[in-house]
Amino acid sequence: MTTPNPTEGELAILRVLWARSEPMTVREVHAELSKGKETAYTTVLKMLTIMADKGLARRDESERSHTYAALIAEPVVQNNLLKDLMRRAFSGSALTLVQRAIDDDVATPEELDEMAKLIERAKAKRKP
Repeated sequence: MTTPNPTEGELAILRVLWARSEPMTVREVHAELSKGKETAYTTVLKMLTIMADKGLARRDESERSHTYAALIAEPVVQNNLLKDLMRRAFSGSALTLVQRAIDDDVATPEELDEMAKLIERAKAKRKP
């Protein structure tokens, strides 16, 4: 079964759940989300319900206040989103994706240095 890509709103909720790393009530998730952008409690509740149905979050109904936890690790979601973006926007080319990041001054000089190190490590891993 493939992991569904979260919507923008679902991703915001997942970030809250990943940051806490322990199950949270709807009220706790709502409070965290509302620090950045006012969001209705009922919207958060509905989204968490949908996320549980989609397999993005786990709902624990054993207590009066249900709790939710991310079901999929952050690196897995990031990897899936990156692969989808590469496929759809860059014809599957990692090179083109990186070229756009570099050409458009998205990366800072420090990030470029880190990218160079990552490339060297990746090359070293692939050598026979």
